[in-house]
Amino acid sequence: MAGHRIFGMSFGSIHPLYVQKVERKGRSRAELDQVITWLTGYDDAGLAEAIADGRTLEAFFADAPALNPNAALITGVICGVRVEEIEDPLMQKIRYMDKLVDEVARGKRMTSILRVPEAADARARPRGA
Repeated sequence: MAGHRIFGMSFGSIHPLYVQKVERKGRSRAELDQVITWLTGYDDAGLAEAIADGRTLEAFFADAPALNPNAALITGVICGVRVEEIEDPLMQKIRYMDKLVDEVARGKRMTSILRVPEAADARARPRGA
C-alpha cells in the first residue's frame, strides 16, 4: 500500500471532519483530541500545530512524539478491514485513529476507549469487584 492516497492528505483537513462526526453524535472536540493525543503522544499545542501547518498524515505520524504502546490493543473492523490485521504500519496507525474516533462518536466510555492492558486493569480494580 506504499504511496496510498490517504498518506498525502493533510491532518488539518481531516481533523475538522472528525470534529463534525463526534459533535453530531453529542460528543466534544475535547474528547476527540484526548483520544488522538493518547494515541500519538502529541500534547494540545503539538496537535494544534499539526492541524495548522498542513502536514500530511504520513508526517503527522512520523513526527508523533510516541505512539501509545497500548495502541496494539485496538481491535475491530474499520472500512471492512480488521485493524489488527493491517500490514502497512502507517495505514494501521491511521486506522487506529479512525477506530478511536468511531468509538468516541458511538458513545463508548473514555475509560474503555483508552485501552489499558488486562493485567494493569485487574490491578486497578478493587478486590471483590
